[in-house]
Amino acid sequence: MRRNLFANSVIATRLAAFLILLAIMAPLMAKAADKQSFNNWEEVVEAARGGTVNWFMWGGADNINEYVSGYIGSELKDRYDITLKRVGINDTAEAVNIVIGEKQAGVDDAGSVDLIWINGGNFRTMKQGDLLFCGYHSLLPNNKLVNWQDPSIAHDFGLPVDECEVPWNRAQFAFAYDSARTENPPKSIAELIDWVKENPGEFTYPASTDFNGSVFIRHVFYHAAGGPEALLGDFDQEKFDAIAPKAWAILNEMEPYLWREGETYPNAIASLAQLFANREVALYFDYDPAIFGINVENGIFPETTRSYGLQDGTIGNTNYVAIPYNSPNKAATMVAANYLLSFDAQYEKAKSDVWGAAPAIDVSKLDDDAAARFAALPRHPAVIAPEVLAQKSLPELHPDWISAIEKGWQENVGN
Repeated sequence: MRRNLFANSVIATRLAAFLILLAIMAPLMAKAADKQSFNNWEEVVEAARGGTVNWFMWGGADNINEYVSGYIGSELKDRYDITLKRVGINDTAEAVNIVIGEKQAGVDDAGSVDLIWINGGNFRTMKQGDLLFCGYHSLLPNNKLVNWQDPSIAHDFGLPVDECEVPWNRAQFAFAYDSARTENPPKSIAELIDWVKENPGEFTYPASTDFNGSVFIRHVFYHAAGGPEALLGDFDQEKFDAIAPKAWAILNEMEPYLWREGETYPNAIASLAQLFANREVALYFDYDPAIFGINVENGIFPETTRSYGLQDGTIGNTNYVAIPYNSPNKAATMVAANYLLSFDAQYEKAKSDVWGAAPAIDVSKLDDDAAARFAALPRHPAVIAPEVLAQKSLPELHPDWISAIEKGWQENVGN
């Protein structure tokens, strides 16, 4: 009897250990099952037919909305019988929070979000929270067009992509000016600092709460650090404490020479665009240079608007689409993501009268005819050539660096 009790005790202990292990591994096993449920692309396409993709994305640009709802939506319907529903949001975090809420509520296979336009801190939140569907790149035929050897594509603001998102397009910060008004705009951060003092009231930038304003502040931070190299990788409080005072000193020294003597900062990039359009300031900037041409065509900016990069480089990044772990329409969403990488979709997006966005794919991986069509695309005279801008591209920082810089600006400059 004692032997049976001992044996039963061992069995019970092993069973308990197994159940604990099973509970720990269940989410991973479920994800693995999701990844392995399709043997090839044909099976994915077949399962996708008749499906729906709820794409949550920033909806603040009419041309982008039209491209997604009109062009991409029509192509997915015609080619694969997939219905694309674009859900416009003001901030990507809104979609991320929906997925977080669903996970907390135990909604693990019937989520309301299928696809998110995402990068940076929002990607980090979802990746660290195990909120992403990953490991499907090998299924996507158009993945072969992506240069995953490029660190700026393989890493999203310093975090490895790890097959958890698909690149959609690339962007890089650039400056714009009215060539009929300003003959020699400043071509480096050092020149800009001097130019602002020599041309009081002609320059300003949005507060750090605005995406583009935050990027401009990071350029000054890079300048204070002697380049971004010292800032790459995980956040380092000691390095931050050594560099930040130099950056705040530069920005505070510039402040009296800004628009309205720096008493207030625009709260959004749209406000800076309006100041430039009204000739209240002489310089404008944006993380998406295509907007310069769009604003000229829409009669907002003067036809003599021109754009340029900096001799010491400007910050660039890749933005992506990601599939939440609890999307109920993974097959249809993978087909949509694959189509976004196609030559047709990337070429259409690159047209200046559509969006003018730089392609996420490596054009050199296309056949000669397709590559030639990209090369022949007309470029708006207000927009700097992406390949020229890319020659001096600076990397983005880890989100923890960005948060510290934004908070530091608010406490030491913006207050």
